[in-house]
Amino acid sequence: MQEKILILDFGSQFTQLIARRVRELNIYCEIHPFNHVPEVDSTVKGIILSGSPYSVRQDDAPNFDFKKFHKTLPLLGVCYGAQHIAHNNGGEVMKSSTREYGRANLHYIDQENKLFKNIPLESQVWMSHADTIARVGDDFEIIASTDTVKVAAYHIKGTETFGIQFHPEVTHSIDGKQLLQNFLVDICGCSQDWTPDSFIESTIANLKEKLGDDKVVLGLSGGVDSSVAAVLLHHAIGKNLHCIFVDNGLLRKDEYQSVLDSYQHMGLNIKGVDAKSRFYDALAGISDPEKKRKAIGRVFIEVFDDEAHQVTDVKWLGQGTIYPDVIESVSVKGPSATIKSHHNVGGLPDFMKLKVVEPLNTLFKDEVRRVGKALGIDPNILGRHPFPGPGLAIRILGDVTPEKVQILQEADAIYINNLRSYGVYDKVWQAGAIFLPVQSVGVMGDERTYENVICLRAVESLDGMTADWCHLPYDLLAKISNDIINNVKGINRVVYDISSKPPATIEWE
Repeated sequence: MQEKILILDFGSQFTQLIARRVRELNIYCEIHPFNHVPEVDSTVKGIILSGSPYSVRQDDAPNFDFKKFHKTLPLLGVCYGAQHIAHNNGGEVMKSSTREYGRANLHYIDQENKLFKNIPLESQVWMSHADTIARVGDDFEIIASTDTVKVAAYHIKGTETFGIQFHPEVTHSIDGKQLLQNFLVDICGCSQDWTPDSFIESTIANLKEKLGDDKVVLGLSGGVDSSVAAVLLHHAIGKNLHCIFVDNGLLRKDEYQSVLDSYQHMGLNIKGVDAKSRFYDALAGISDPEKKRKAIGRVFIEVFDDEAHQVTDVKWLGQGTIYPDVIESVSVKGPSATIKSHHNVGGLPDFMKLKVVEPLNTLFKDEVRRVGKALGIDPNILGRHPFPGPGLAIRILGDVTPEKVQILQEADAIYINNLRSYGVYDKVWQAGAIFLPVQSVGVMGDERTYENVICLRAVESLDGMTADWCHLPYDLLAKISNDIINNVKGINRVVYDISSKPPATIEWE
């Protein structure tokens, strides 16, 4: 059985980051809401309590009965988690006289304590809390302090329970990874054997057992997640996996054929479906972004259902769902408020009567790429920038027509090809061209023009939750602009988006 660490989420913005840091140490972990703790069996090696926007002094503060575990399992409370343990174990938590936020240094460390092994005095840490632990219980020992925070870390004597007021999961805590390794390896005894190869081996074995001789149908998008999910399923059930790749007419230039060819070279049992006209008809005259998304989702389901019914005796729907999607659906506060419908088409409706299999639903995006690399998947697919499920429809502001799609495809192809030839494509997290519903005056030759505007967008990000605009070289931007204006009929102006996320989103719609 796979050993694991449980991370209990009290609503912190950093909870997923804790999990990523644990996974980077080749240790499997799961995030669960503090009020939905799973059964703790022999595979659980320790528990981490996350931070929280709440104060332990509030009447409605999240509460977890840690005393059931803290004498039998290692516990690490981070920020709110540390305050929660102290508050409920003879200590006192008070509002800080000044908000403790940002960089600090540990001017006292008990270097005999296992949690701080190989962490030097004055190590920089990152604080982010409005409350502070003013007093600890009699059985606590203080094991780290800063100039302003006496109880920066503590240990409950006679147990493997620890609390820290800082965030080891953020890069600003210079020795945070070392501290987590000390807790996970030296204190919890984790073996660090959770690797892409071990994941592939166990996942394929589980899929074979789960699916047997059943048939699975899966919709491919050309993206990383669905591609890796397809290859894992292919290794498990071979030709019983039926992949469907729908051309919605909203893909990048020549992408449908090139991706289809890549999949066929990978040995997948795949069928390409040209459904461009159905999508264009459904989008005719629609300008509202949410209505465009819903129209695309509806037609995709109709097309997918038509094709799936041509495969007899299908029992399963394969999906490329990844771990952040799962976490979001069971988060402490429920799914985040809808800013806009998710870029990727979600689950299919109940009328299809299919069970769902999701081979990647325990992985983060970077882990999916590592698994894909271990599976030998084409680097062009693994390194592909994220691309929204509705495709170019949400990069065409306003109504969508085949003519606008063609213009945007040509401009986008010039943009992306220039990024590749300049050697910066892999340094950009996501890039794309946007067709603006704006016409401007220009001059070409001796004639005035009144034509369309293309906006270029390129961002740097780790996970898409936040992003900053890329500082592309001016000479590259100049060449892209000239190439687009000179070669794409209907465009006479190119602009560059220098907005970060937040407040702007990566996509314009």
